[in-house]
Amino acid sequence: MTVPGPASRRHVPGPDGPDPNGPDPNGAGRRTDYAGAVYGSMLAASVIAASSLAGPHPRLSLILLLVITGLVFWAAHVYAHVAGQREAGRQVTRHQVREVGRHEWPIVEAAALPALAVLVSPWFGTGENAWLALGVAVAQQVGWASLGARRAGAAPRQVLAEGAVNLLLGLVIVAAKVAVGH
Repeated sequence: MTVPGPASRRHVPGPDGPDPNGPDPNGAGRRTDYAGAVYGSMLAASVIAASSLAGPHPRLSLILLLVITGLVFWAAHVYAHVAGQREAGRQVTRHQVREVGRHEWPIVEAAALPALAVLVSPWFGTGENAWLALGVAVAQQVGWASLGARRAGAAPRQVLAEGAVNLLLGLVIVAAKVAVGH
């Protein structure tokens, strides 16, 4: 059974090997891939941190920046996969392109909660709308990585390690935002 949301997307199997999201060897059903949600969350955090280089953005501007960046990176991932398949001499069908698009969609979905945080930040009294959104992006990055490890059957120590590594990566982005003075 898969969890709805960014992680419920299937991997497009290629001729190079088994589908990493295919049936669980232990018979527990389909595995899910949380990489796109983790990557998209890190991308959203980076966009938020980098956006403050130009000063505080109006809420709508930052929301659009998050969504548009997610869409552009999603399209780039789909294109890269399709181009890679073609360069390897493989035919790519429209169905495969749609499947790759669905698989990569969590990159875009990961921008939704940070964008919502930007929208509601004035209601929480945060002065700059980027800080709440940055916190949400880092939190969901840690959450998706930890959930992915847990769902993959990792030992509790490994789940904690996955969360800790992603927290550290998120904190590097936070530190970069602090370092630029915003």
